[in-house]
Amino acid sequence: MRVLLISANTEKINMPILPLGLACVAAATRLAGHQVAFVDLMPEEYTYGVLEEAAENFKPEVVGVSVRNIDDQNMAAPQFLLEQVREVINKCRSLTDAPIVLGGAGYSIYPQEALAYLGADMGIQGEGEIAFPILVEKLQRGQDVNGTPGLYLPGGVLQTKRRYCKDLDALPSPQDHLWSASSSYLEDQDFWLPLQTRRGCPLNCSYCSTPTIEGKIIRKRSPERVVEEISELVATGFKRFHFVDNTFNLPYSYAADLCGRLAAAELDIAWRGIVYPWKVDEELVKWMARAGCKEVALGFESGSERILRAMNKRFTLDDVRTISGILGAYGIYRLGFLLLGHPGETRRTAEESLVFADSLNLELIKVTCGIRIYPYTSLARAALAEGMLAADDDLLQPRFYLVKGLEQWLPETVRTWMDERPHWVS
Repeated sequence: MRVLLISANTEKINMPILPLGLACVAAATRLAGHQVAFVDLMPEEYTYGVLEEAAENFKPEVVGVSVRNIDDQNMAAPQFLLEQVREVINKCRSLTDAPIVLGGAGYSIYPQEALAYLGADMGIQGEGEIAFPILVEKLQRGQDVNGTPGLYLPGGVLQTKRRYCKDLDALPSPQDHLWSASSSYLEDQDFWLPLQTRRGCPLNCSYCSTPTIEGKIIRKRSPERVVEEISELVATGFKRFHFVDNTFNLPYSYAADLCGRLAAAELDIAWRGIVYPWKVDEELVKWMARAGCKEVALGFESGSERILRAMNKRFTLDDVRTISGILGAYGIYRLGFLLLGHPGETRRTAEESLVFADSLNLELIKVTCGIRIYPYTSLARAALAEGMLAADDDLLQPRFYLVKGLEQWLPETVRTWMDERPHWVS
């Protein structure tokens, strides 16, 4: 079948993001024997013209639309991003009679609600590399789509339980599609090619949507295959990479093995990743630096031990200090994150967080006041218990938690701190 895949995300937030997930689905769909056309709307100035051209020239029999972001997670002035996606779907409706299938990280958080809001024909929650080719095959044969893993139909009916891929090495490489999509990004001096080596997170932080998207069990690609893929990319001219794994350093043994192999390959690359400030020592940081690590995002979130426990964090403030110091000693750029307003937050704990973050002397700190509430999290349960949410609130429209009594004081205090610190951003 002719399958048109559309990445509907145009929100840069911190940086332009290549549609890695959709490229994975494209590779799996092509491997299953179908023709694939790939449209990334991020760099396109004339969105609807691109869609018209794709529909006219390719004549799709199935259209897949990837939904990455629901909103921009900004409590002060939230932008609901699904309105634009709905416009994309409506445009597709006017151009083709092909069924429209939703997927993507954002969709997977709200499979029933997003399907109803966007008005597509069906949606797939979870890993599309497995489910989408199954669905396309059923559509090609005119079969009942029941039995497709993670499939939702209008009315909010889950047809069959989603399926997680245990062997990530068995999935085809998405890089051909990323190469074709990346040319329009290369002029951006801050462009980093995304790579994923692990999926799933068992840490169960109080506010996090990752377990809903990827599951709670960590599944890994073999370090050998990762290094092989990076070597192939380097041969085509790519030099900077962004590991999008939620926690690059976990499991420790995996991260150490991967960095050792990257260093031994002598690829002369630069890369960045996300470090959970726990179980990181100088030996690991040394190998990260030798492997080409130049930047890390350090999500310590709070400078209060009490709030860290409330967030279900495994690390302590001493862990953060030690790990931050080691990273700095090896010349690795550190972006720190503060997430203020969590249940239990007080003026005292917020001030402790600001003082603690300042003491780390990081190169950049991003401060967020108010926390986006996602379903199936302990934060959502706390908001419900406190009467901030109604029992029937599906949370598709952005809702935020900021502990009562700090609604005015906290943003004003943070602005004062930021005015005196140009390396702090919101």
